[in-house]
Amino acid sequence: MAVTDQVFEQGWRARDFAFDADVAGVFDDMVSRSVPFYAEVQRMQTELAVSLLPAGDSLAYDLGCSTGTTLAAVAGHRDCPQGARFVGIDNAPQMLARAAVKIEEQGLGDRIELIEAELDSELALSRCDMVFMNWTLQFVRPVAREALVQSIAKILKPGGILFLSEKILVANSLLNRLYIEFYYDYKRQRGYSDTEIRNKREALENVLVPYRSDENRALLKHCGFASVDSYFRWYNFESLVAVKAGTLPG
Repeated sequence: MAVTDQVFEQGWRARDFAFDADVAGVFDDMVSRSVPFYAEVQRMQTELAVSLLPAGDSLAYDLGCSTGTTLAAVAGHRDCPQGARFVGIDNAPQMLARAAVKIEEQGLGDRIELIEAELDSELALSRCDMVFMNWTLQFVRPVAREALVQSIAKILKPGGILFLSEKILVANSLLNRLYIEFYYDYKRQRGYSDTEIRNKREALENVLVPYRSDENRALLKHCGFASVDSYFRWYNFESLVAVKAGTLPG
């Protein structure tokens, strides 16, 4: 059972957001209450992933795998190909420790490997069929994003898939302000106080840097993805599926 997120309550000391032990301990509750329709996005992504993985042997990476929710959902799905193997990478050891427990509890340890590493262009990845990046790229410094996405495109096989979920901005300033207001209302409805919302916003200010939807799409196209489609959108949150030039599996 997830522990309730109370990290940013009244006694919080101002500092930049980090995926430390405090956040890792409540992360599953935090993300389920902070990312709109989180469970539905995971369900939709899982359906797409198991449908698009090759029938034979395959390899999929989850970059910024946090507590392993995506890995467990896809690897544990009844329709996941038996030859599929998964690697989760994260730079936060506390998050990986939580992921390891979740994966073992679901009996998926033989299909999933966890690695602690920084997500940058120097990341050594093997040739693969699929990559997941859920609310991860937004934490990568903007100056380093293109090189990282290029490295992902390079190791994906032709027709390989990248799932990218991100918090986004929109070009119209009025809509952008309204979407943010609606998002804060969403968080209030899920039990977060104005103090918690304010404290977390301040902690994330220089850490989470969102792009506009069109900027994310342009980046993916520039790096070699032939098609990019939105499979979910809620105001200032969007989930994309990008296909590298080549032939889709199946």
